[in-house]
Amino acid sequence: MNIPRKNRLLALACAGLMLAAAASPAAAAVATPARKATVTTASDLDRGEIVSAGLLASLSPRQVEEYLGQAKLPVPSQVQGVDLYAVVYRTVGVTGRRTTASGVVALPHDARDGLWTVSYEHGTMATKRYAGSVADGDGRAVPMMFAATGFAAVAPDYLGLGMGPGFHPYMDTATEASASVDLLRAARELAAAKDRTLSGDVLVTGFSQGGQATMALGRELQRDRSLGFRLRGLAPIAGPYDVRGAELPELLAGRLDPHSATFYLAYWTVSMNRLHGFYRTPAQAFRDPAVERLFDGHHDFDEIAAGLPASPRELITPAFWKRLQRPSGPLAKALDLNDTTCSDWRPEAPVRLFAGRGDRDVTILNSRNCLRDLRAGGATASLTDVGDVDHQTSVFRSFPIVLRWFERLR
Repeated sequence: MNIPRKNRLLALACAGLMLAAAASPAAAAVATPARKATVTTASDLDRGEIVSAGLLASLSPRQVEEYLGQAKLPVPSQVQGVDLYAVVYRTVGVTGRRTTASGVVALPHDARDGLWTVSYEHGTMATKRYAGSVADGDGRAVPMMFAATGFAAVAPDYLGLGMGPGFHPYMDTATEASASVDLLRAARELAAAKDRTLSGDVLVTGFSQGGQATMALGRELQRDRSLGFRLRGLAPIAGPYDVRGAELPELLAGRLDPHSATFYLAYWTVSMNRLHGFYRTPAQAFRDPAVERLFDGHHDFDEIAAGLPASPRELITPAFWKRLQRPSGPLAKALDLNDTTCSDWRPEAPVRLFAGRGDRDVTILNSRNCLRDLRAGGATASLTDVGDVDHQTSVFRSFPIVLRWFERLR
C-alpha cells in the first residue's frame, strides 16, 4: 500500500472532513467528559432528555478566532466567546428500541435570548472515538463557528458513534433524522439550564453523509410540527442523495476515485446488511470476509486502510457485483428507502445545495438529481457549483457562503 492511498483513506475514515484543530485552545480546555451512554428501558424513555452534559471548553473571542483559523473555517466579523458541551441524551434506535446517543452543543457567551439554532450533520465516520463528543474535529469546530456568530449550534454524532452504544447505521436516513431531532431537544433543555432561550427556528447544514442527513432532518422537522421547531433553511454540501441513480452507477463505471469508492462501498454494504439482510455471510459479498470486522466502530485508521483493497472490484465478489448492477429484493429496498430525502416531500424553507463538479468521491450528479426532484415538487432550491475541486475542498469553499446565508436568514 502506498502512502498517498493510505493518507487518502485516513481522511475518508474521519468524518469526511479533516480539520487542523488538534492543537487548538479547545483541545487544551477539555473538562470532565460526559459519562458513557447506556441503553434505556421503556419506562424511563423521554426522547431528547439529557443523560449527561460535560463542558468541553469555554473559549474567549480571541481563542475562538485562533481555533477557527487553525481549522481553516470562516471567522465572523464580530466573534463571541463560546461554551462547548458534550451531551449524552435519550433517543431511539433502528428498531424503535430505547437507546442513547451523543453529540456536541455550542452556546454563545453574549447572545442569550431567542437564539436560532444551527444543526451541523457530519460526514462519513467509521471510528467511534473520532466523533465530536469525544474528539476534536469538525464536530466541534463547525458548531463553534456558528455559535461565535450568535447562533446556538449542535452536531449529532448519530447512533453508534461517540459515546453511543452499538454499531453506527451508516447512511440510514431514519436514524440520522431521529438522533438529530433528539439532540435539538436536548440542546433546548441545556440552553434553559444555562440561562439561554432558543427560538425554535432551525437551520441545517451538513457535508457528505451529512448532506443526506441534512435533508432527512429537514423533512422530519417539517413533517412533525409538534416537535416545536420551525425549519428556516437547508444547506447540504456534497451529499449522496441518490445512491441508486447517481453514486452507484458512477462507481460501477469506474468514474469515482477507486480508493474512496472502495471505502464507501464496504462501509455501506456492511451497514445496510445489518439493517436489511442481503447476505447471510460476509463471504457472499466480500472477497475477503474479514472486511466486515473493520466496520465495528473500534478499528482505527491504519487498520481500516490495511484491510481494504485498492478498488471496488477487488473488494466484492463477482456475484455481488452483478447484484449491484441490477439491485432487487433487500438490496433494492435498502437503496430505495434512503434515496428519498429530495423527492418525497416539498420543503417549505429554501434549500441551497452545494457541490463541486470535480468531486470524485460523491459525484455532483447526486446534487443535480436532488435539485431536479426538489424543483419538480415545487420547492425553492438552487445548486451552487463551487468549482472543479475535490470532495474535501468543496466543503471549505461552501462554508463561508453558508455562514453568510444563514446570517441573512436570521
